[in-house]
Amino acid sequence: MKKFLRLIGLVLLLIVLLSVALDLIYTAVYLQSSHRGKVNYIYNSKDRKYDVIILGSSRANNHFVAPMFEEKGLKTFNFGMSGSHLFEASLMLKLMIERNYKIKNLIIETDLNISNEHRADGISAQFLPYIHQSKTISDHFSKEEDFYQLYYIPFYRYVAFDTRIGFREMYKTIKKEPTSYLEKLGYHALGNKKGNMKNNIANLKPLHNKYYEEIKQICKDNNINMIAVMTPMCSNVVGMDYFDKVRKIYPEIHNYEGVVQGDQYFSSCGHMNDTGARKFTAIIVRDFFKK
Repeated sequence: MKKFLRLIGLVLLLIVLLSVALDLIYTAVYLQSSHRGKVNYIYNSKDRKYDVIILGSSRANNHFVAPMFEEKGLKTFNFGMSGSHLFEASLMLKLMIERNYKIKNLIIETDLNISNEHRADGISAQFLPYIHQSKTISDHFSKEEDFYQLYYIPFYRYVAFDTRIGFREMYKTIKKEPTSYLEKLGYHALGNKKGNMKNNIANLKPLHNKYYEEIKQICKDNNINMIAVMTPMCSNVVGMDYFDKVRKIYPEIHNYEGVVQGDQYFSSCGHMNDTGARKFTAIIVRDFFKK
């Protein structure tokens, strides 16, 4: 019996040691990468200066054509991330401040995402390799139910989010395989192929969102001009009074939902194609960045 217990103890010790070793190896790889995505692009940088940064979900990533700002002499990057929520947008801005970014203007897409305060696991996982190195990241996750496991159990986060930060992504990071996330100054253009051209947002309820409040406070504390914007949707949407409800809670959010008319400008009901995005961006540049 004693031999069996010793064997079990030895196996457990080996598992712990292997987990610690793998955790250190994976983390070391991610700490050297700034080319695979927007999170490691921010984390492994410092002292960048921007006239305009853009944050939000795919409705920011696909709708704000960053090169069009640059054509007006505004150093710009679109940090919008498809599938993200305001949980991640707030953390990205905090991380930029931690990395001593100097930002004059922030355009934050705040429309459908104002209706939840949850994290988007697939996107938030990209911050987890740095959870021990960045107090900003660990503090942001500290109220999450699985924080203990993510922070204290070696290699747990890499197993739990294997599809995002596991072996495949780690291997591609080592090989320095390129992605398209950082091309076109972070803007991702959609084509004319039509997706779902119907949408029902009648059940969405805008919140007094704590992460939007964080973003506002960060901007105030760091003298950043915040421009909060609701972006266009196609014509076939049920529940369009949602945008009015958002304005009742946050009257400072600019409602640009209807400025691009015509489904020929949309790739899906909630996402404009490149032509629509350029039409929309021209309006934003005109309205907020007149010389």
